[in-house]
Order: sequence, then C-alpha cells, then structure tokens
Amino acid sequence: METDLTSRDPDRLAPLLLAYIGDAVYELKVREHLLRAGSAHMDQVHRQAVAYVRAERQSSLLGQLEGWLTQEEQTVFRHGRTAKSGHQPPHTSAAAYRRATGLEALIGWLHLKGRQDRLAHIFSILFAEAEA
Repeated sequence: METDLTSRDPDRLAPLLLAYIGDAVYELKVREHLLRAGSAHMDQVHRQAVAYVRAERQSSLLGQLEGWLTQEEQTVFRHGRTAKSGHQPPHTSAAAYRRATGLEALIGWLHLKGRQDRLAHIFSILFAEAEA
C-alpha cells in the first residue's frame, strides 16, 4: 500500500479527495493569515476563522479568482464543484457548498502538485477580497 501522497499523481485523485486535503490547507492558511494580521485572542481568532471557512464565504470569494484561473485550474475546480459528496451541511445552499468544494479541490490539487507560488498568489487574492 502506497503511503506517500506526494508520489501519487494529483491528476488521478478523486475530486473529493482533493477537496479533503484542500480543506485542511485552506484552514491552515486562514489561521496563519489571522495570526499575521495581529489577531491576539483565541476566541476572536476562532470566530474569524469560522467566518472564513464557511461555504458561503468561500463561494463568494471564489468570484475574485475566476478571471485568474488557468484552463487546467478551471477544470480541477469544475470537477470538484460537480462531485457528489452525499453530504449537505445545514444552513448552506447546495450551490454555495458545491462551489466551496470546487475551491477546496483546487487548493488541494495545487498543494499536492507542489505549486506553492501559485497557491500563495491565490490566497493573496482571496485574503485581499476578504479584507475589502
């Protein structure tokens, strides 16, 4: 059984697996961003992080990326968005949840591909929009 994720081709992973990894990367980047922004109290950091990772927020921020994505990235996003998870969190529209899943799949794919510069650029766009 293969245990090294970096030796697996991200192009061959199921979109929901990419989203699973992307969710963790997204959460980590949000936490790092909040700490760098000077958030000092744990309850404040937690509330801000929850606001960032909500599907509705991810879905709304995604609009800022659409003009920046390459064809390959758009394909990964689209596959993530249309993947059937069988799960729908309460208080979230199906459309927002699917768009958020697509974004997480894209983030996971970029991370596993080792495209850290591209990932940093995407997060700079997301965080700039979120701060506006």
